[in-house]
Amino acid sequence: MKTTSLGAIALLVSLAQIPAGTQVRTPTTATDVTNAEILAILKMAQTDQQLKVVDIGKYNVGVGVLHRGPTHATGTTVNGLSHNQITEVYYVISGSGTLVTGGTMATPKSEPADGTTVKVLVGPSMSGAFQNGQSRKIGPGDVVIIPPGVPHGFSDIDDHIDYLSIRMDPDHVLPSGYVNAAIK
Repeated sequence: MKTTSLGAIALLVSLAQIPAGTQVRTPTTATDVTNAEILAILKMAQTDQQLKVVDIGKYNVGVGVLHRGPTHATGTTVNGLSHNQITEVYYVISGSGTLVTGGTMATPKSEPADGTTVKVLVGPSMSGAFQNGQSRKIGPGDVVIIPPGVPHGFSDIDDHIDYLSIRMDPDHVLPSGYVNAAIK
């Protein structure tokens, strides 16, 4: 698992790089997110926990781990989020579910600006029920890239799904230097 998780993080971050433009700051060190840290946070994760947010210069990169328990949507609508500025790259660690992305959020509601979702996890976001998205079953080893503004949520999880979320933050809305207190 350690090799897979760390290799996945390196791959996802390199794939999601934003092209270099005006140089803001050149990082001089690498940041590790160890398998032990991922597992420690996953043990306590009831939903979404940010592990670290790293300032890469032109943008921030956040690494979170998420756990979702059983859920079964009824009808054609799914509850979910869309992030105004953050791209998320999901890497499924264990479990499986039906992820729905895209479509239309009928009555989007802004997440509270002073809440953890906005301040630590994913920046300004909208939540609500959406419909007409693309459904796909995802499981261990799968990767999904979700651009800003794309509604996303799970319609069906039989048992659980645990996944890493690499969060690309070109506007520096996430807290640079953040480290989850459980792994400090």
